[in-house]
Amino acid sequence: MENGDTRVRGLAARAGGWSARHRWAAVGIWVLFVVLAMGLGSAAGRVDVKDSDQLKGETHTAAKIIEDAGIDEPASETVLIQAKDAGGKATDADFRAAVAAVMKAVEGTGKVTDVTSPYDTKTISKDGRSALVQFDMRGEADTAGDRVEPVLEAVEGVQKEHGSLRIEEIGGASMMKTFSDAFGDDFEKAELSAVPVALGILLIAFGALVAALLPVLLAVSAIMATMGLMGIVSHVMPMSDTANSVMLLVGLAVGVDYCLFYLRREREERQAGRDAQTALRIAAATSGRAIIVSGVTVCVAMAGMLFTGLAEFEAMGLASLMVVAVAMVGSVTVLPALLSLLGERVEKGKIPFLHPESKLRRKRAAGNRESRFWTAVLKGVLAKPVVSVVVAAGALLAIAAPALGMKTQNLTLDQEFGDSLPIVQTYNRVNDAFPGGSEPAEVVVKAADINSPEVTGALADFKAKAISSGASRGPVEIKLHDAQNLAFVYVPLVGGSDFDKAGQSLDKLRDEVRPATLGKVDGLEAPITGQVAGSKDFNDQLTGAVVPVFAFVVVFAFVLMLLSFRSLTVAITSIVLNLLSVGAAYGILVAVFQHGWGASLVGAEGVGAIITWLPLFLFVILFGLSMDYHVFVVSRIREARLRGRTTKDAIQHGVVTTAGVVTSAAVIMVAVFAIFGTLSMQSMKQMGVGLAAAVLIDATIIRGVLLPAVMALLGERNWYLPKWLNRLPDLTHDETADAVAAPAARDDEGERVRV
Repeated sequence: MENGDTRVRGLAARAGGWSARHRWAAVGIWVLFVVLAMGLGSAAGRVDVKDSDQLKGETHTAAKIIEDAGIDEPASETVLIQAKDAGGKATDADFRAAVAAVMKAVEGTGKVTDVTSPYDTKTISKDGRSALVQFDMRGEADTAGDRVEPVLEAVEGVQKEHGSLRIEEIGGASMMKTFSDAFGDDFEKAELSAVPVALGILLIAFGALVAALLPVLLAVSAIMATMGLMGIVSHVMPMSDTANSVMLLVGLAVGVDYCLFYLRREREERQAGRDAQTALRIAAATSGRAIIVSGVTVCVAMAGMLFTGLAEFEAMGLASLMVVAVAMVGSVTVLPALLSLLGERVEKGKIPFLHPESKLRRKRAAGNRESRFWTAVLKGVLAKPVVSVVVAAGALLAIAAPALGMKTQNLTLDQEFGDSLPIVQTYNRVNDAFPGGSEPAEVVVKAADINSPEVTGALADFKAKAISSGASRGPVEIKLHDAQNLAFVYVPLVGGSDFDKAGQSLDKLRDEVRPATLGKVDGLEAPITGQVAGSKDFNDQLTGAVVPVFAFVVVFAFVLMLLSFRSLTVAITSIVLNLLSVGAAYGILVAVFQHGWGASLVGAEGVGAIITWLPLFLFVILFGLSMDYHVFVVSRIREARLRGRTTKDAIQHGVVTTAGVVTSAAVIMVAVFAIFGTLSMQSMKQMGVGLAAAVLIDATIIRGVLLPAVMALLGERNWYLPKWLNRLPDLTHDETADAVAAPAARDDEGERVRV
């Protein structure tokens, strides 16, 4: 029997043991899995979420009617022609000449159709200074941005010939192109820079190239495999580009973290004098088990997104769940095999200036694995736990306080991108001159005979009442599709880009105008869609999903912690501390992006609101990711307690011995998330700042101060489990009842190590 040889139980320990004994088979199976997943995913192709499946409610109904009718709505474009002087009018000869020149120029490109004159459609502003030339792009709307360049150049040419007028183009295609040019590389740069950043931090943490590369390689391979799996799964549940970006973000964070936890523990045990085989077994039974508990908890949290009923959220949740599961499996299978293969070579590629001390000094340093900084902090925390709880909890509650006044909304164009882009200024000018004209409500009218007198009369009544009710100032445009018995009614909403006021106008259309007109025709359907309607339907559905998602995540996380640690106290405190961390992240978001405190530091001036989907998204992501540190730290505390240490000593040992790995993992997560905080889009900036702030708080105040202080106050009650819960399944630590008594398997105090 070899040094420290011991029988182990538990999934993580058995998986690690098998992989270490069959290392080439384990590595081969992993490589085969990644290659097969990528190959099958590539062959299957990815099915993305359809517009008709994005939302429920009227927006979904309208999209479904259009889809079933086989109508591909083109990308619409608008050219604003506006007199720069207050005295200029649309009736002026120069103005009319400019309108004619614009119509001729855009038609001459051959890229457009259905060009309309403002004098025919009555799209002239109330003050007479502005007019709109409208047309549609030929071809599919999704790719219209690729074909709009000649049209933009034609409009720009007319502008040069009419200096007294402002001639600017805006629409779906031109916005698509502008944003693609300005921000299209943002995500790619963020995704590409995340890996080098993580690798750089790992180099500093390990001081060796091979040890630093392992976590990155594991995370990248898990992401590649998940990309393939997303293609396969998308045929059952459609995916999206957003889900892909979120998957990469989460996959890199947890993949590196899990590998870091495992590698650090194996390294620590070898530095303590244990042979490579024993060190690997201890790492498998301890860190491996913590990885499984954490991974399952994160997967449960991500699964909460499946309860929203929102296709985009469901795609993000499933993609994140898959990458966490793949990274978790890789960490407890292929990683032990690689460590067994590498042995001492895991220390290859030493960085001299990071670890200049001699071998003797390194050996001595290995004996003291505890962080000096956190040892000093813990000394004060454990000496005065009541004061520590009051100060830390009070600080977090103060940080979370602004969240009580959180205002959520779908950000308008100028909120999302600022006014630095010319097209955003055009957007604002169109909305000022034609309130709601750039984002009209769209009524999709479906009837047995769209040209019947009854339907025609109802459409005329709806058009008139939409204006007389105050919901719109007009002009209301009706476009018939006779072959499909459909009519599209475009209604500019009073309120324009102000979603709150435009929402009130929408409610008038839905609740007053429609029932009094179109609603009187038997068998007629008239769902109202558009950007404002989509925003409202999204908000309503998201609001309805908050309680079930919240309940699902909290209840299942509580049950998992209860089963994993067999302690009612640990389960309750875990939930409370995680909620406090999420609350603090909300408070920072509101303070920065809504109230503008320090907004200039992150380029978020004037946003004034939190994007609607972010609070629920952050709750799910943060609740899952924060379990990484919590499970890892509490597992180490429990392990020390089972060795015979007092609860206070176990807390001290558990926190300070995990401080290095938790700090390294947190720095990587904060750095990766902060990259997204540098993007131009405010929604992505909010996500990055919120995630980075929460992880930073979680790894410092929560795990370094509040958790040990609370556990110190509770004492032996930390391990309380009512007798009536003893029948619960036992998913506790992978230790054995009898460890082999060997010198190398004892800790610094001579106590036997149980693995």
